[in-house]
Amino acid sequence: MAYDAKKIYYRFDDHLSRLVLDYEASRQISPESENLYHGLPTAPYDEGLFVEHNVKRGLRNADGSGVVAGLTRISDVHGYNKVDGKVVPDQGKLTLRGYSIEDLVNNAQAENRYGYEEVAYLLITGSLPNKEELDGFCGRLGAFRHLSDEYVKEFPMTTVSSSIMNVLQRAVLLLYAFDAEPDVITPEHEIDVAISMLARLPRIAAFAHMASVAKRRGSEVHVPHPTPGLSTAETILQVLRGGMAFTRDEAMLLDVMLMLHAEHGGGNNSTFACRVLSSSATDPYSAYAAAIGSLKGPRHGGANAKVVSMHEDIRAHVSNWEDEDEVAAYLGKILDKQAFDGTGLIYGMGHAVYTLSDPRAEVCRHYARTLAAKKDLGDEFALIERIERLAPQVMRDHGMTKPICANIDLYTGFIYKMLGVPETLFTPLFAVARMAGWSAHRMEELFCAHRIIRPAYRPVIEPLEYKPLADR
Repeated sequence: MAYDAKKIYYRFDDHLSRLVLDYEASRQISPESENLYHGLPTAPYDEGLFVEHNVKRGLRNADGSGVVAGLTRISDVHGYNKVDGKVVPDQGKLTLRGYSIEDLVNNAQAENRYGYEEVAYLLITGSLPNKEELDGFCGRLGAFRHLSDEYVKEFPMTTVSSSIMNVLQRAVLLLYAFDAEPDVITPEHEIDVAISMLARLPRIAAFAHMASVAKRRGSEVHVPHPTPGLSTAETILQVLRGGMAFTRDEAMLLDVMLMLHAEHGGGNNSTFACRVLSSSATDPYSAYAAAIGSLKGPRHGGANAKVVSMHEDIRAHVSNWEDEDEVAAYLGKILDKQAFDGTGLIYGMGHAVYTLSDPRAEVCRHYARTLAAKKDLGDEFALIERIERLAPQVMRDHGMTKPICANIDLYTGFIYKMLGVPETLFTPLFAVARMAGWSAHRMEELFCAHRIIRPAYRPVIEPLEYKPLADR
C-alpha cells in the first residue's frame, strides 16, 4: 500500500502558511491590544494561601500521597504504606485485576507467546482468558486492524503535525466520523470501540511516523497490509520495518514494553483525564483523545525521550564509564544545573508513588540485559545500571530527603533504541499500550461511578466596583 506524500501534504502546507501569515498580521493590526499578552497576572500565588485554604495542590496531600478520588477494581499501584498517618516507604508492586505484573510478563515469556493481548483482555473483562477466548479476542483485533482507504485519504492530510502525539489525538477524533453510532453509550458499543482502538492505534501511530518521514524525503508512504495473526508488537514492527524484517526476540521485548505500559492506576494524569471526560458521558473518542493529550506532556509520558538525551550526554562527557567516581561526579553536575539541560533533574529517577523500587523498571532491566548482550550494547547497559545504583546517593548528598528509585523511563528509551524505534514514537507507543487501561477505566467510570467529576476551586479575589467604559 503506497501513498504519494507530496499529494497528501501539499494542500495542508499551503493552508498552514496562510494561517501563519494571518497570525503575524493580527499582531500588527492593533498595538493597543498588547495588554492581551502582558496583562495576565503571572506571579505565582503565595504559598501561604494554599496552606490557609487547605488546598490539595495537584490533588496531593501534604505528605505527597494522592487524594483519594474514587474506587477501582482495575489495578493497584503500591509504593508505600501509611502508618499512624505517615508515609512509610515500601517495595513497589503493580497488580492488574489482582495479578502481579511480574507474573503476567514472566509467564507469557516462559510460554514463548505474546502477552499484551492477554493483559488487554484481563483489564477490559476483569478475568484472564482461556485459550479459546484469547484466540477469539486476537482474531477480533486482527479483523479491525485494517484502515479503510476513505480514512487514510483523510487521516494523513488532516492530521499532519510536528508531533506524532498530536497526530494521534486528531486521528482518534477522526474515527468518530467513521462510527455509525459514535455517541451511543452502551457496554456493547464501548467494547467495540475499545477493540477498534486497540487494533488500529498501533498502525495509526506507525503510519503517522512513516508519513512524516516520507514528507521530509518527498517520497511515497509504503504501509504493508496487516498480516492476519500478528500480535500488536509484531504489527508495530511490521509497519516500521516495511515488512517482516524483525526478529522474534525484538517483537517479544516490545511486547514486554506494551504489557508494562498497559495500565498504571486511575490516578495517573492521562487515565484521570479519561475518567473526568467519561464522567460527563461524552463519546469515547473525545475521552481517549484527551488522555493522549495528557500523556504528551513532559511531566507525564514525554519523559522517556529526555532520559535518552541524558544518557547520550553522560556517555559524551564521562571518559571512563566504569569509573563510579567520575560517573557520580557528573551526576552531581547535572543536579547542580551545570550539565545536560540545566534543569537540575536526573531523568528516570524518582516517582510519584514508588519509593524503594518500581516493579516495571526491574522487569525492564531483566529483559533489556539479554537483548543488549546480543546487540553488543552491554557497555551502555552497564552504564545505565551504574546510574541507577549511584544516583540515589548523589541526590541525597545534594539534599534530597525522600526515597529515590529508578522508574521505568530509565530503561524505556534504551530498549526502544535497541529495537530501532525512532524517538518520535517513544511516547506514542506508550499511548498505544495504555489504551487497554484507558478503556477499562472509562467503562468503570461510565457504568460504576455514575457521577460527573466536579471538584471545587477556592476563589481568592476581591470584589471590585464596575466603571463605565468612558471612565476607565
